[in-house]
Amino acid sequence: MATSLNLSRIDELKENAYSNIESYNDPDTPNALAQFTSQIKAVLLADPALLNSVPEYLPIALYDRVKFPPEAKLKWSGWIDEGIQPEWNDFKTTVAFNNADIPLVIAVRGYSETLLIESCAVLFLLENQNNTPSASKETDQDDDNDIEDDEDGYYDQYDYNEEYS
Repeated sequence: MATSLNLSRIDELKENAYSNIESYNDPDTPNALAQFTSQIKAVLLADPALLNSVPEYLPIALYDRVKFPPEAKLKWSGWIDEGIQPEWNDFKTTVAFNNADIPLVIAVRGYSETLLIESCAVLFLLENQNNTPSASKETDQDDDNDIEDDEDGYYDQYDYNEEYS
């Protein structure tokens, strides 16, 4: 039997994460969001249990760092529309984490796999709605640049380490 996604929790996480992202997404301080997410990642990596009190920090920490391959977007849309939480083996093939974020992903998965999946649902919703901070700066020209050339590189969702599987 499939596990249900807690859509009201995901909506709440999305609203809280979006509010935080918007507050740090200031043109006068262009590095504020990156600095904040870097700090959050370090804190959560040291103590994932902090997510009990601030669960929206995980989607903020991974914001703009998780990619959803085009073929996975249909799966995510279906899971969210039907309120189904994907099984781990299905989930892990539909997200591409930045290599630098893998230690955080592993730590959070060890703490709460459900929260990791919910956070990725939040990121999917933020990425695919017109009211996201990055939507205003992106255009259709990004279709060819789904995975940016980042110095950290992106994790290949089809080539797993044993500790991540």
